[in-house]
Amino acid sequence: MSNPRPLEEEAYDMSGARLALTLCVTKAREGSEADLVALERMFQQLGFESTMKKDPTAQQFQEEMEKFQQAIDARKDFVSCAFVVLMAHGLEGQLKGEDEQMVELENLFEVLNNKNCQALKAKPKVYIVQACRGEQKDPGETVGGGNIEMVTEDNPQTIPTYTDALHVYSTVEGYLSYRHDKEGSGFIQTLVEVFTERKGPILDLLSEVTRRMAEAEVVQEGEARKVNPEIQSTLRKRLYLQ
Repeated sequence: MSNPRPLEEEAYDMSGARLALTLCVTKAREGSEADLVALERMFQQLGFESTMKKDPTAQQFQEEMEKFQQAIDARKDFVSCAFVVLMAHGLEGQLKGEDEQMVELENLFEVLNNKNCQALKAKPKVYIVQACRGEQKDPGETVGGGNIEMVTEDNPQTIPTYTDALHVYSTVEGYLSYRHDKEGSGFIQTLVEVFTERKGPILDLLSEVTRRMAEAEVVQEGEARKVNPEIQSTLRKRLYLQ
């Protein structure tokens, strides 16, 4: 057998502008102010131009995303990457605006895809979602085909609509997410800690966030709970923030 060749280490060009948008419902979400402070510190340290909006309605979630896209496409300089942080109460696939109305996450994600945002075409788009994705609670466990043909052609002119995106959810599908009244959410606080104190490709950093959260216990009403983030990636290259 021939020796496998190591993967080529191609990374995204991060020399241009880095832009961040945070949309956060603080109403009835104690601890969210602590998360906003931590995120602002992280974005500053990582060289992002950061915009934060508090208490958007469901419609404003959509409008703010569209404004962000228009501002990015209107820029004359080179844009490297965009971060979008969405914090609210939620159900699977939906966020609840300040007005108690629901907005579809899919509609928010579509705004910056390769088709709808030219300046971010083939550039990394990172979405961080701090929200519940259902009602289930995880008490933790004690650790003890059809024929599909792939056609590959070297055609640099086209790129799928939904590549170069990274979705990071504070919890897996169907489960609750947790926040502390004063200290903020374990997810955002851990993510900020790892992103500011560690270097490496973003997926490695997120593995470390998951590891730390998996080791921790959340005690709610006297009962220990486990919670872990979920990461969905269509990134084509390595993404380094530092």
